[in-house]
Amino acid sequence: MSRFTLPSEPVLRAREKLVLDHFQDEVRQDWDATLSTFPHPHYELIAQMTVHDGDGEVREYYRDTRVAFPDQDHEIIAFRHSADAVIVEFWLLGTHDGPLGRIPPTGSKHRTRMTAYFVFDEHENLVTERIYFDQLTILRQLIGGVDKRSPRGLLKLLRILRGLLSMSGAAPDPRLLTTTPPDFVR
Repeated sequence: MSRFTLPSEPVLRAREKLVLDHFQDEVRQDWDATLSTFPHPHYELIAQMTVHDGDGEVREYYRDTRVAFPDQDHEIIAFRHSADAVIVEFWLLGTHDGPLGRIPPTGSKHRTRMTAYFVFDEHENLVTERIYFDQLTILRQLIGGVDKRSPRGLLKLLRILRGLLSMSGAAPDPRLLTTTPPDFVR
């Protein structure tokens, strides 16, 4: 199929239903149902340059993010179709009630605008969820609720900074570094 041709309406409707079910299953934390939307679960977090590939890694990603934000939710802003993907703009919301990696919980809420590309293969299988967001937007909101004037707040801020530093040294996943430009036929 040409990149200039959209699939038929029934295909677009089926993709849309699958993606909406995926979002709803994530909010309900029904991981079996969420994972069933992929033949092979694969998440790419572009801001962190990390990949979660396969059932085990994706379940660990879900567990880690729901420990940090047990009330995580989405508000969909826009929904678009392309030749090989569904593109969803949304707000991600949550309260930082548990550790996020080595960052201690702050109790702060965040509301962060994101974009996710749900990429489909030629057989209409969901093969990738690729998520774009600004990490500093989340961090600013999480730190914003810390009382920087109290000794306890300053100690928490120090632990947050240590946690951030410990997480910042990871090398980018090489699968996200190897890209091939499209072939534009003129």
